[in-house]
Amino acid sequence: MKGFDQKWKDFPNFIIGITEEIWENRNIASLERYYSKNIPVRSPGSLVIGNKDVIEATMATLAEFPDRKLLGEDVIWSGNPEIGMLSSHRIYTTATHLGDGVYGNATGKQLKYRVIADCHAKNNQIDDEWLIRDQGAIVIQLGFRPKDYARSLIEREGGSENCIMPFSPRMDVTGPYTGKGNDNEWGKKYADTIQRLMESNFSVVPKEYDRACQLEYPNGQSKTSHRSVDEFWMSLRSSFPSAEFSIEHRIGREDPLMSPRAAIRFSLQGKHDGWGRFGKPSGATVYVMGIAHVEFGPWGLRREFVVFDETAIWKQIILQTG
Repeated sequence: MKGFDQKWKDFPNFIIGITEEIWENRNIASLERYYSKNIPVRSPGSLVIGNKDVIEATMATLAEFPDRKLLGEDVIWSGNPEIGMLSSHRIYTTATHLGDGVYGNATGKQLKYRVIADCHAKNNQIDDEWLIRDQGAIVIQLGFRPKDYARSLIEREGGSENCIMPFSPRMDVTGPYTGKGNDNEWGKKYADTIQRLMESNFSVVPKEYDRACQLEYPNGQSKTSHRSVDEFWMSLRSSFPSAEFSIEHRIGREDPLMSPRAAIRFSLQGKHDGWGRFGKPSGATVYVMGIAHVEFGPWGLRREFVVFDETAIWKQIILQTG
């Protein structure tokens, strides 16, 4: 780990270790050391520049969820310490809504949801990030529909003219990381599978997915088997049938004691011009940022985790349609 503190035995240990140090050990000030001064953090709901804003957002989240735990399920990564490394870190979060904040007045409700963060790191510091929380799962557990929460958020942020705008490529900045991942066969295999699904070739499902596959989808949905795969990807694509699908980043890995895995960051950009997951076509122009992790087994793709922020998608639709 050239350039990194000697206490980190490998890159996953660095990613999981600093996450625990910042959030659970409350060393929020260490973000000044572990995050670069001008880091761009892209999430479906916004673009934040600089570790100062990251620190403020971290404190606000901990004030609302003071017992939040971030359980690292996996780190799928590429690169090397000399040129920089990109980690796709899947986190299972537990938290209790004990404080007032962006989700409204404290409810005391216990939450469980996933987050995936793609982070570029070099010389013991993260300097570029793409972060997706399953906001739909959060608000559903708090008693809201994602669409209704998005509408109320716009109102609480001062209306359509003043609210925080969801992320789109138009507002993006070029960060230090411009790579696309690696050429490992498992990343290529999963990228090909998603590409075929987005081209409406749903016959790929029984060919590539284990019949007993376990599926974790947005809004905290846990599913199994081929029909659920078909329904999820069909309902997403049918909402945006003319949108441009793009694979933004691709990693495949084989590691000791683990199944072959892949991490894909993808996007859909275009019109909400079809019936599907987002109801009646609105004609709104939408940008969907998603990340997916998968594990492979002897009978095909056996576990799939997909995260996007449904509330940010609804926010885009409502801002354009009222």
